[in-house]
Amino acid sequence: MGQKIRPNLLRLGITENWRSRWWPKKHYGNELEEDLAIRNVIQEKMTLAGIVKIEIERSIDNTYKIFLKVARPGLVIGRGGKGIEELSKAIEAQLRALLKKRETPNKKISISLNVEELKRSEISAQYVAQQIAWDLEKRMGGRRVMKKHLEFMMQNREVQGAKIKLSGRIDGNEISRREMLSRGKLPLQTLRANIDYGQATSYNSYGTIGVKVWIYKGEVFEKKS
Repeated sequence: MGQKIRPNLLRLGITENWRSRWWPKKHYGNELEEDLAIRNVIQEKMTLAGIVKIEIERSIDNTYKIFLKVARPGLVIGRGGKGIEELSKAIEAQLRALLKKRETPNKKISISLNVEELKRSEISAQYVAQQIAWDLEKRMGGRRVMKKHLEFMMQNREVQGAKIKLSGRIDGNEISRREMLSRGKLPLQTLRANIDYGQATSYNSYGTIGVKVWIYKGEVFEKKS
C-alpha cells in the first residue's frame, strides 16, 4: 500500500493532519467543489510564489480560513498587502460563481488569508519538485537536474533519504520513459516515518514531464498540528 499511494495520505490522522478541516453537511459534494475551486485559483494566480501547502478551515457561517505556506511570500502579499486583497477577491468571485450556479447567490462569504514563509526550501519536497519542473522548462538536461537537486537535498543533516522520479518525453526524446534517482533509505510502509512528498508538472514545447519527489526526515511519534 505504501508503494501505491501518496505518503502523506497514508499517514492522515497518524502523523499528518488534514489539509481541509470542516464538518460535512448534507451536500458534501458542494463543499468539496468549493475547496477545489479555492485551490485552483491560488495555484493559477500564485504559480511563481512556490506554494508548498494550502490548508482550508471552514466554520458554520461560511467563514473560510485559508493558510498558505510559500517560499516567496512577497509575491503573495504584494505592496501594502495589495496581493492578498486581489487574491481574496479572485477566490470570492470564483465561489460566488459556484453559488450562482446553485441558485444561492446571496449566501454570505467571508475569506481570511494567512501567509507563512517556508524557511527551509531545500528540504520541502513540493518546492524541490517545482524547482526541477522550472529547470526542465529552461531546457536543462533531466539527469543533470535530478543529480543536482538530489545532492543539494542530501547535504542537509535532517534528510536521511530522498528519491526523484521523472516521467514523460525527457530531454525531448520521441519515446516517453521514466527516470529515477535515489539516495539513502525511504521506508514508505513505516507509518511513523516522516516522508515529505511533492509533485509538479513541467510544461515544455514537446509535451509535459511529471516530477515526483520523496524526502525522508526520520521518524515522528507525535501527530503534526
